[in-house]
Amino acid sequence: MKTKEEYFDSLRELKLEVYMFGERVGNTVDHPVIRPSANAMAATYELARGDTMTAISHVTGKRINRFTHIHQSNADLVNKSKMGRVLGCYTGACFQRCAGMDALNALSIVTHDIDRKYRTDYNRRFLQYLEYVQENDLACDAAMTDAKGDRSLRPAEQLDPDQYLRVVDESGDGIVVRGSKLHQTGALNSHEIIAMPTRAMREEDRDYAVVFAIPSDTKGIMYIYGRQPCDTRKMEGQTFDVGNLYYGGHECMVIFDDVFVPWQRVFMYKEHEFAADLVEKFASYHRQSYACKAGMGDVLIGATQTIAEYNGIAKAPHVRDKITEMVHLNETIFCCSLACAHEGHRESSGTYYVNSLMANITKLHVTRIPYELAKIAHEIAGGAVVTMPSEKDLRHPRVGNYVAKYLKGAGAVPAEDRIRMMRLVESLTMGLGAACYLPESMHGAGSPQAQKIMIGRQSNLDGKKKAAKRLCGIE
Repeated sequence: MKTKEEYFDSLRELKLEVYMFGERVGNTVDHPVIRPSANAMAATYELARGDTMTAISHVTGKRINRFTHIHQSNADLVNKSKMGRVLGCYTGACFQRCAGMDALNALSIVTHDIDRKYRTDYNRRFLQYLEYVQENDLACDAAMTDAKGDRSLRPAEQLDPDQYLRVVDESGDGIVVRGSKLHQTGALNSHEIIAMPTRAMREEDRDYAVVFAIPSDTKGIMYIYGRQPCDTRKMEGQTFDVGNLYYGGHECMVIFDDVFVPWQRVFMYKEHEFAADLVEKFASYHRQSYACKAGMGDVLIGATQTIAEYNGIAKAPHVRDKITEMVHLNETIFCCSLACAHEGHRESSGTYYVNSLMANITKLHVTRIPYELAKIAHEIAGGAVVTMPSEKDLRHPRVGNYVAKYLKGAGAVPAEDRIRMMRLVESLTMGLGAACYLPESMHGAGSPQAQKIMIGRQSNLDGKKKAAKRLCGIE
C-alpha cells in the first residue's frame, strides 16, 4: 500500500492536460487551489490501517487499501460505511475515492453477468485490471455523468451525437471513444479513469454502451477545473479565511477527444441491455457511500456547539434542543448506511451487494438532512457567519485592535478563535466546503428523483396491501 508521500509522488508523475480559469495548469499537485483536494484524497492513504480502512484481497491474499477491495461479506459493507464516516470527520471534505471503489464493485458483478450470457471474457479482463489496481494502490475516478444535451432525447437521438460518450472507431487493437463526462470528483487526483454509461440503453444506443478503464493521463484526455464558491481565497496564502485549512474537494469536466482504449481495458462493448443494471448497481453502492456526510455532519455539529459556547448561549434550552436535533438527524444518515450494508447479499460473482432499497433511502435522507443541519448551524451561529472581516483586517496595524476588541467571544475567547470557527461553518455550508457538502449531498449519486424512482420500484406495495387486507378481513 502507498504511503501519503508516495501518493503525492505518484501524482507528480502524471502528465495531465488541465485548464483552470482560462489557463493551462502545469503542476496540479502543488497548485494552491487544487492542493486541498489532493490532501483529502491523501488521507485515504494516510489512515490505511486496521480492519476498517484495509482488507484482504480475494485475488492475491494480500492486505490492501479498502478503496481497492471487492466486498466479500456483509462485514466488508459495514466497514465501508464506517470508513466513510471516519474520513468525512477527519477531512471535513469530500475525499473523492468512493466512486472508484463503487465502480470496481459494480463491475465485478456486471462483467460476470455479461460473460454468463454471452460467453465473453470481460470478467477475466476486469480481474486482471483489479489486481493491477490493488498491487499499485491506485485511486480510480468513476466517470458516469454524460453531458446529455437535450435531456428529452435518448443518446442516439441527440443532434450532436457526442453529448453522450460513445465509440467512434474500432480496430484489432482496441476502440476509440469521444465525448465528455461532467462533475468528475477528484479527477485530477486519480490515477485511473473508469468510464461507464449514465443511463439505460436500447439497441439503437449500443455505441454508447461501453465501459473501459484507462490511465488518467492518456493522450486525448483534457480536464477543465470546475469553479467553487470563494475558490480564489485559497490563492491568498495560508489564511483562516478558507475555513477548512487543510482539506477540500474538486470537480472537473473531462473531455475524451478521440481517445484510444486497448481491448484489454474494455469491460462492456455494446451489450446495451446491461447498461441499466450497471447504473443501478453503481448507484446503490455509491448511495451507501454517503455515510461520509455523517462524518462531515459531525464536524458541523462540533463547530455549531463550539460557536454556541463562544457566543455564551450553549446552556440555553432551545440551543441544546437544536444541537440534539442535529445529532438525531445526522445519526439517521449513518443508521441507514449501516442498514443497507447489514441487509446486503451475495451475488453470483461472489461480490456482496447492498440492499438497494435501503441504499436509496440513505441517499434520499442525504438530500435533505445536511440542509437542515446547515439551517440550524446558521441560526445558532448568527449573521456573523457571513459578515466576518478578513484575517488581513485582524492583522492590520490600524484596525486590527478594533476587530479583536469587538469580535471577541464570551469570557476569554479571543476574536481569532471565534472568527476561525465562523469561517469553518461558512465554508461547510456556503463557501468552499459547500461544494462537496450541500450541492453534492443533493446531486451526487443522483438527485432526489432518482432515489424516489428506485424506492418506488422496490417498495413492494402489493405485499403491504395484502397485509392490510388480511387484518381487516378482505379476501
